[in-house]
Amino acid sequence: MNKKLILTILIAFLSTPMAMAQTADIEQKIKELSQQKWQWMAEKDADKLVELFHDKAKFVHMGGTWGKDREVDIIRSDGIHYKKADVHKVMVEVLNENTVILWNRITLLAVVGGNEVTNPFMVTEVYVKQDDTWKLADLTFSKLLTRD
Repeated sequence: MNKKLILTILIAFLSTPMAMAQTADIEQKIKELSQQKWQWMAEKDADKLVELFHDKAKFVHMGGTWGKDREVDIIRSDGIHYKKADVHKVMVEVLNENTVILWNRITLLAVVGGNEVTNPFMVTEVYVKQDDTWKLADLTFSKLLTRD
């Protein structure tokens, strides 16, 4: 076997655990960030959410789709109060070092238009890294037909 091939195999073998550890670190960071987001939404902490949301973020709800400014205004004005998100399952896919998709299966207790409602959702969150900071670029609520 030539030395170049052996060196290539050795580098690949040694770098695999580092790449796996980096992916696991990113997954954990995004899970924690998502959990913080639910807490900030429950607390109506719009200032922290402004920092988290990407400037071009999109939010897809049962009532429509809109951008960052409208989402923050809705939270500040109590148009929607995300009172509590019971997270039942979290799945994360690291696409690369700058893009991650997270799925939460949740039961959301919210106040919408003055009415308290509870709905089961699969929530898709897309995070992108911008200037070494993770930003939420998309938040999509898909209502589930079952609570299981």
